[in-house]
Amino acid sequence: MSEANPIVYRPSTERIRASRMYDYMQWLEREGVVEVEDYDALHAWSVDALEDFWASIWDYTGVIAEARGNTVLDSRSMPGARWFGGARLNFAENLLREAIHGDADKTAIVGLSESRDEIRLSYAELLDQVGAFEAWLVEQGVGAGDRVAGVVAHTHEPIVAMLACASIGAIWSSASPDFGVAGLVDRFAQIEPRVLITVDGYRYGGKDFDRRDRIEELCERIPSITHVIVTAHQGRALPDDARVTAWDDALQAHRGARPSFTPQAFEHPVYILFSSGTTGAPKCIVHGAGGALLQHSKELILHGDIGRDDVFFYFTTCGWMMWNWHVSGLLTGAQLVLYDGNPGHPDLDVLWQVAERERVTHFGTSAKWLASCRNAQITPGADHDLSALRVLFSTGSPLLPADYDWVYAQVKQDLLLGSISGGTDIVSSFVGCSPLLPVRRGEIQCRLLGVAAKAFNEAGEPVIDECGELVCTQPLPSMPIGFWNDADGSRYREAYFSSFDGVWAHGDFVLFTQQGGAIIYGRSDATLNVGGVRIGTAEIYRQIEPMAAIADAMVVAQPYGDDTRIVMLVVLNRGYTLDDSLKKEIRKQLRENASPRHMPGVIEAVTALPYTRSGKKVEIAVARLLRGMTINNTGAIANPESLDEIRGLDTLELNDEAVRRQL
Repeated sequence: MSEANPIVYRPSTERIRASRMYDYMQWLEREGVVEVEDYDALHAWSVDALEDFWASIWDYTGVIAEARGNTVLDSRSMPGARWFGGARLNFAENLLREAIHGDADKTAIVGLSESRDEIRLSYAELLDQVGAFEAWLVEQGVGAGDRVAGVVAHTHEPIVAMLACASIGAIWSSASPDFGVAGLVDRFAQIEPRVLITVDGYRYGGKDFDRRDRIEELCERIPSITHVIVTAHQGRALPDDARVTAWDDALQAHRGARPSFTPQAFEHPVYILFSSGTTGAPKCIVHGAGGALLQHSKELILHGDIGRDDVFFYFTTCGWMMWNWHVSGLLTGAQLVLYDGNPGHPDLDVLWQVAERERVTHFGTSAKWLASCRNAQITPGADHDLSALRVLFSTGSPLLPADYDWVYAQVKQDLLLGSISGGTDIVSSFVGCSPLLPVRRGEIQCRLLGVAAKAFNEAGEPVIDECGELVCTQPLPSMPIGFWNDADGSRYREAYFSSFDGVWAHGDFVLFTQQGGAIIYGRSDATLNVGGVRIGTAEIYRQIEPMAAIADAMVVAQPYGDDTRIVMLVVLNRGYTLDDSLKKEIRKQLRENASPRHMPGVIEAVTALPYTRSGKKVEIAVARLLRGMTINNTGAIANPESLDEIRGLDTLELNDEAVRRQL
């Protein structure tokens, strides 16, 4: 497999030895923990000596804690493994360590937005705002275990609010302000928040959106909400409602208050995240403070190679787990750069301008956005000074081989392209990057440290150089505490442990190479099964999306006759038409480079494909639509009108009686 995926980047000896991963290996040797020569040996030790590994992460990354407890891990069985029993720590205190023990005058956050002027906060100013907002929360009666919901943009205010919640042990949960009311109620009504933090409005792509009218409706439909904080993005007058307070007024009332940083148990909840909810009510996934802290520390410091002198930018929304991951960058002492707006307005160059101006060292985005840059034929490396840039993170969907080519040709040659893959379920990653390893075209570099990830075939056997189900055979600290309102754990077990006994099944198809690299082939629950052959959707996208005519594509399976047919929907680049010639070219590309089984039975052009608000294709919802089934939660879809266009395509009507019988 890897012979077909040549090395496109190899770190220099100098860069390897300057990395934090290399320093960690030297530290392990000095401390008498273990002596390893390379990443493969380090990873093998990290999963064989699981308890020693996570204890070393605690020590090396400098976790601040009142107590560490007596045990690292009580059992390796899943579900039910418990980490660091007896430990007591505070998530916010660990993220704000630079303000407390480092250089408090350093810039912590640079907030850039379409809606308002640039905002810069030092670590000292961030600490002050966290203390003031915590005092406001306490004044409203918010305490440990209470929930606070944010319908917020990626600005500094939700970071302050989350840290204030974590300081007292309250639980933070957020979504972006472009969610519809129904989608917000589907999520937040389940967890009954006491406080809602929202925006007066926002600007996206040069267009203003007023969000004040939603406050009353959300309070009516989620009666647990007793107080509302509104952050000013557009200077709109606030609703005349006793429950509503302006953000600035809440802070001003408690200037000078200091965060309490109340120690909590290792598993005390810090976040509730939500599954996409495209086929039903979103699952409320509860994450513990200690697990998120340890996992993010490992990923950001060791795998991401982020340190105090770095500038870390990730384009995300507050409804995507990458927001949580980005915010954890504070624990490194780095400077965070936030961007609130449309990454394609006024054009796709806008984020590269941010990278140049802020001297970004670590740039994070989605695979979809990188593909859009490639399609637009922009040349960031030639047009901007990206000399500070060392790492480019990509996630959200599989990164196409063509996008590896584009990055190294048009962005920068001396660059670690860190494709990473995990999920909301673990608020982190299973596979990702390492500064010690080369990058191969089309491959994620490695399994992450402490992650016993494998590909299982249908018999539950591990396979190499063969596509299988992505599983994890040993516990991770950031596996969820559980689901909200799932007292007996049955929904949690069904979600992850029903496929293979005692093994986490993640729901992705993956192939691990002999060299340890990984290729993600899409969601296994969106699998195409044609003539008994199981096909991951990414196998098709890898062949089709690099074509000059194709801006985007989606494939789903539709029952047809006595079998199933593949339906392909394409969005075309400007100047192209979906005529018989292009359809023939698409099928030829798949037949010759994949297999005849990969060829679609129907190809249709649409103006847009449905995506979740975190940038993931909504294949399952379209598959349900083409089966005549109900789509339960269009509020989870960023552009639900795209489904109406698909629904209206004549060629996709369920006009075959055999199909109807199957339904």
